[in-house]
Amino acid sequence: DVRYDGKSASIISEPGMIERSVILYTFSKRFAMTGWRLGAAFGPKQIIDVIVTLNVNDESCTNHFVQYAALEAMTGDQAEVLHILHVLRRRRDLCVDMLNDIEGVFCYKPNATFYLYPDVTEAMENKGFSEYQDFLKSVLECTGVSMCSRAHFGTPLPGETAHYVRLAYSGIGVSDIEEGLGRLKSYFSS
Repeated sequence: DVRYDGKSASIISEPGMIERSVILYTFSKRFAMTGWRLGAAFGPKQIIDVIVTLNVNDESCTNHFVQYAALEAMTGDQAEVLHILHVLRRRRDLCVDMLNDIEGVFCYKPNATFYLYPDVTEAMENKGFSEYQDFLKSVLECTGVSMCSRAHFGTPLPGETAHYVRLAYSGIGVSDIEEGLGRLKSYFSS
């Protein structure tokens, strides 16, 4: 997985969980194979048998070149994986630093993934917005930067009042990050 620091916790390390857990694995993040639509499920045989039955027509016909690419990704030289991780770490650090330099925006530095979920509550209030859609539309129209709202990722937790947006830095270069986040900073400071 895309993990910069620390070690991932696994539910199956907890007592009694291995026999009642299903682990879903994707090649998208670990091997930068986003869009290849390849993954696996690991778990108790009786559950995996049901998954196989349900998915036999959808997922049993993975193209040969995708299968060979996955085999190479798992068994081949991992230098490219480490390079990708280094590139993503650099982008993450730049994004977090630039976002935290914008008044009213706060972003934690994640230990994994290539998404950021900055808290834009204060920045929205400073610009006079209380609704995500109006805010996101204004940001897009004024800066050309597109973001997803917290609402795209499920119902907020009870008592959750902060406004978060999601930004991805996986498929964008450093110069584009600097330009886009520079536009955001100008937008929020105007």
